[in-house]
Amino acid sequence: MLRELGSPDPAPSFSRKIWDVNWGFVLLICAAAAVGFTMLYSAANGSIEPWASRQMIRFAAGLVIMFVVAFVDVRIWLRLAYPLYAISLLLLGAVEVMGVVGMGARRWVEIGPLQLQPSEVMKITLVMAVARYFHGLSLEDVRRIRWVLPPILLVLAPSALVLRQPDLGTTLLLVAGAGIVFFAAGVSLWKFGAVIGAAIPVGFFAYQFLHDYQKKRILIFLNPESDPLGSGYHIMQSKIALGSGGIFGKGFVQGTQSHLNYLPEMRTDFIFSMLAEEFGMIGGLTLFALYILLMAYGYAIALRSRNQFGKLLAVGMTGVFFLYVFINVAMVMGLVPVVGVPLPLISYGGTSMLTLMVGFGLIMSVYIHRDVEIARRKY
Repeated sequence: MLRELGSPDPAPSFSRKIWDVNWGFVLLICAAAAVGFTMLYSAANGSIEPWASRQMIRFAAGLVIMFVVAFVDVRIWLRLAYPLYAISLLLLGAVEVMGVVGMGARRWVEIGPLQLQPSEVMKITLVMAVARYFHGLSLEDVRRIRWVLPPILLVLAPSALVLRQPDLGTTLLLVAGAGIVFFAAGVSLWKFGAVIGAAIPVGFFAYQFLHDYQKKRILIFLNPESDPLGSGYHIMQSKIALGSGGIFGKGFVQGTQSHLNYLPEMRTDFIFSMLAEEFGMIGGLTLFALYILLMAYGYAIALRSRNQFGKLLAVGMTGVFFLYVFINVAMVMGLVPVVGVPLPLISYGGTSMLTLMVGFGLIMSVYIHRDVEIARRKY
């Protein structure tokens, strides 16, 4: 018989936890980060300063955070799921009242000397909260509409606040990341179809309330050649960089689009375009192979977990990682509108790095505590 939620089931000792770390997973994370350091070195025209050195320091700090998160018992993360979600929601509300404006958007709050972007924290805590909710339901409950409505509200509340900042890219990540957990929990496909069907007319209605720059991004996505020197410049130059790399690329620090300053935001949103120009299709496929292996590890860890919360948490965190990769690469190829989603472990940035490393830590926590059994309890 399964133990009650929060019962004193013996946890692995600290030495056992170190032994149980999935070092193959850690090695893949480090390998992908090393690709990022290399590209940031190239973006600075062959210099470790200023971007590569700072990214290395952030990654080192992120590794420490990842291991701290990993060694915490997965049952503690289960208990903290709702409180952490509530704190994240309050911080999103604080953005509305006392948020800091940057680059035309109100997305940050100041906590002492630090600036925090609550929407990044919500990417983690929303998955935790939805996984916690579905952990307490049987498959029969999941298939009933009345039990699916509460987690939909869990998703809509932060999504509405993030959309007001405005941050369409993060809103899509929140909804899609939670949707992956819904699917893994066993929600019927027809419910997804109903939601998507309802979202289409709502999307057309909501279009009129978008900011002018958001409307322009959608129009440029449909026809970037309509303004090649204005709003369409980013994606046009990105496509040129991608195509000019060919099979083997132009060589390390030899990219013309990037090093002649034609390619914008090459250290952040469009860093994959620079990688493809310098290392060609081979370089791009090599990075994809690392990403695919990381995702395979994440889903394999989910399958090995003996408790439903661990399964859903690992699937959700791996799904968020996949969405980062998919949206960024599709964006630089012109397959989706430009929404400002970084390429995980590659793009320069501190907040996204921290979010990813916490997510990896949660996946590792599921792996280390994979044999822990937790009884299901509604809510």
